[in-house]
Formats: sequence, C-alpha cells, structure tokens
Amino acid sequence: MTAPRFVAACVQMRSGRDPAQNRDAAVAGVRAAAERGAHYVQTPEMTSLLERGRDNLFAKITVPEADITLAALRETARAHGVVVHVGSLAVRNGDKVANRAFLIGPEGEILASYDKLHLYDVDLPNGESWRESATYTGGACAVVADLPWARLGIAICYDVRFPALYRALAEAGAEILTAPAAFTRQTGEAHWHVLQRARAIETGSFMMSAAQGGRHEDGRETYGHSLIIDPWGRILAEADGAEPGVILAEIDLGLVADARARIPALRHARPFTVETRTAETRTVETATARRA
Repeated sequence: MTAPRFVAACVQMRSGRDPAQNRDAAVAGVRAAAERGAHYVQTPEMTSLLERGRDNLFAKITVPEADITLAALRETARAHGVVVHVGSLAVRNGDKVANRAFLIGPEGEILASYDKLHLYDVDLPNGESWRESATYTGGACAVVADLPWARLGIAICYDVRFPALYRALAEAGAEILTAPAAFTRQTGEAHWHVLQRARAIETGSFMMSAAQGGRHEDGRETYGHSLIIDPWGRILAEADGAEPGVILAEIDLGLVADARARIPALRHARPFTVETRTAETRTVETATARRA
C-alpha cells in the first residue's frame, strides 16, 4: 500500500505586543500556506503575543474560549479545510499563564491541546536571563494526536532539549514531531539546527518547527530559521533567516518506515541501571585484587 503524502507548512512570524496585529499576521500566513497547497500549517510559539512584562502580559491575555487569535485560526482552518497547529498561545490558567498549543481540525474543531512541559529558566552568557516559571505553569502530560495522514507529537520550544520526551512521543506512535519556538538568537545560532536534526534522526521521524524571528517590540531577539526535516535528518525546507514568511515541503510518510527499518533504534532500546563507582569503591576493589 502506498504511504500517505501531504504538504506541510510552517509560518515564520515576528509577533509583537498587539494581539490583534499578531492575529492578522497569523491568519495571513495560514491563508497563504493553504493557497499554496498546504494541508497542515504550523505557527510559532507565542503566536498571539510576545511580551516580557508580567503585568502587560496579564492585561492582554484571556481564557482560550475568548482568545481572538484562536477563534480566528479556527475559522481560517474551516474556511480553507486545513489542519492548523497553533504553536502556542499565552492563555490564563488561574493566577499564572499556560503556554498552550492547539491543534485545529479542518472543520475548525479543536483536536488537541498541550501545555509546554519544560519551562525556560536560564542565564545566558550575554546577560540575558529568563524565568518562565515566575509567570507560566508547566504542563504535566505529553500529547500525541492523529492527523488524517499521520500521528503528530506536540511539543514547544525548550522541550526540544529533552530527548526522552521525543522518544516517548515516537514510541506512542508519532511519525511527526514538533518544536514551534521563540528561540533566542544566541542559543539558536549555537544549537537550533543540531537539536532539530537530532530529534528527527534518533526517532526516525519528521521534525517540523515554525519559529519566531527578528527583533521584537519587547526587546528580545529570536533566531528564526523555521525548519522541516525528514526522518534521515535532511532539511527539506528552511525559512530565510529571521524574516517572516512561509515554508512548505511535501511529506512522504513512507520515509518514516524506511528510516526506522534502516536504524531501528526505537526497537533496540533496552532497560538498564546506572552504577556509580566512587574513588572509595575503586580502592576497595584494588585492595581485594592485590590480596588475590
């Protein structure tokens, strides 16, 4: 039987502080991708708003049911008959914020949602400091969802640094993995491509990650370079640096089975324990050996 094929797209954005403008840019990007033949369209992390200030963030976000970007993208998905993967939106979650992805079906229905598991609390060499846990609450559940052509594993940005998550998604049947992102320029230049390719190669999966790119109104700078990568680690499509735009690639699901047959790492995993050998242990072993 012939493996399914479809066209995937990533919309690269430069979201700012105005949710209405960001909504319009996201809708325009999804529409452009659909008009170019895409069946699945992904937008970046924080599609609707990039705002570092906690007070300003809370003033502009709401619950998912009232989010203008989610509503607009549901209508866009329905109008064009495409699957829209909203990389993430900041939505209210009690007294904190959830960094939540939404998967929208071609009838405008919400197929799945996912809250980012791993929160970005880091201090970078250039002086940048990020404490997502001060504002956001992390998720507790990994998510896979069925598309008409394949099973999708949903993740967000910093999650890409945790290979155990991606292996678990692949072991749950995901053939397509994701990490829509607002990657900082500094870490993106160092690690973006290698992390994306590694997650594809080690699981024999497609990797698709729409990104934010450029200098944003809140002062941050993101790396861009949205990517679509095949299960052998080959880059099928890449955005032009940090510039907003749309990339597309034809996805042949037969390549997943081919890669996993060539190197069946998912099947070859074995349980193991880890032993810690201390200097004291080695001394005892050496003394025992000498007596023998």
